[in-house]
Amino acid sequence: MGAMLQAQMQGRHKRDVAGDRRHRARVVTICLSLGLMSVFLLSLGWGAAGQTHVIEALLASIGIGQAELRDTVILFDIRMPRTLLAAAVGAALAVSGAILQGLFRNPLADPGLIGVSAGAGFGAVAAIVLGGLLPLWLQGLVGFYLVPLAAFAGGWVSTILLYLVATRNGRTSVATMLLAGIALGALSGAVTGVIVFSADDDQLRDLTFWGMGSVAGATWPKVWTAGPLIILSLVAAPFLARSLNALALGEASARHLGIPVQRMKNVAILTVACSVGASVAVTGGIGFVGIVVPHLLRLVQGPDHRGLLINAGLLGAVMLLLADGVSRIVIAPAELPIGIVTALIGGPFFLWILLKNRKLVDV
Repeated sequence: MGAMLQAQMQGRHKRDVAGDRRHRARVVTICLSLGLMSVFLLSLGWGAAGQTHVIEALLASIGIGQAELRDTVILFDIRMPRTLLAAAVGAALAVSGAILQGLFRNPLADPGLIGVSAGAGFGAVAAIVLGGLLPLWLQGLVGFYLVPLAAFAGGWVSTILLYLVATRNGRTSVATMLLAGIALGALSGAVTGVIVFSADDDQLRDLTFWGMGSVAGATWPKVWTAGPLIILSLVAAPFLARSLNALALGEASARHLGIPVQRMKNVAILTVACSVGASVAVTGGIGFVGIVVPHLLRLVQGPDHRGLLINAGLLGAVMLLLADGVSRIVIAPAELPIGIVTALIGGPFFLWILLKNRKLVDV
């Protein structure tokens, strides 16, 4: 009788903890949504034109008051696409990190580990350096989209190769995928280095700035190029939450719970490849967002992916918008590449996670 009562009390305690975490996740969602709206408006106001002129241009766009043509152009042709792109890429990288950490069952997993970023980087570098060798009719056909398309193609090719290496008899080995991703990233880096070695001075400047990551060159064509793919990935991600929760118990347990593990892996890998490939194609390499954001949220609301994936997108967007603001202000009127800002924040944070989870990497 006493043992039964103790078991009931333990079960009630677990339900209370789970209910408290779900409530906490909802509170976090509300706070992050309000924070994202605030930071979004602030991001539109960061710059030489000032916040007041931006507000006037926003009000004029809905028929309230008037604004100068200069302010309208600055808002809708320069700042709006930059802000939208930063928010979308931040959300994509953070959600991708949360998915990979759930898939690998390791808080140190990052989108860069599976080789997508390296493959996309190789495609972009090849387009910048070797694009002039393409036939003129092809250069005229793709035009501005050459580098984004090449980066996206590089990310997808690396994902397909990785999938073929890690899949055997219809099953994908997560451990093999992780190791193969590291090897593929090293190989892509080596080939990229060979191409960079043959670049001229102007190309080297473009490559350096692109490799550090930046949203300074955001335009509406870039938003329309990457936006649909990122949105599609963000919409698909929450449907993986239940499967990722079950996978935390192990693949065998997840199968017993009725989870189609192999199909879930395929969808997760394609979702990450789509979002990360599109992000790297338009902004270059931006690191550590995929590690920092999911880990912070787990500390606050717990590991339940039903709230984690949604809040990761919100916090990732907020984080990259704030990093973009810092990159505009810290050495104004010049701009610091946003990848440097995220690395300065994420590097020490990654070391802290590594020291905290030593058992996960001990051999």
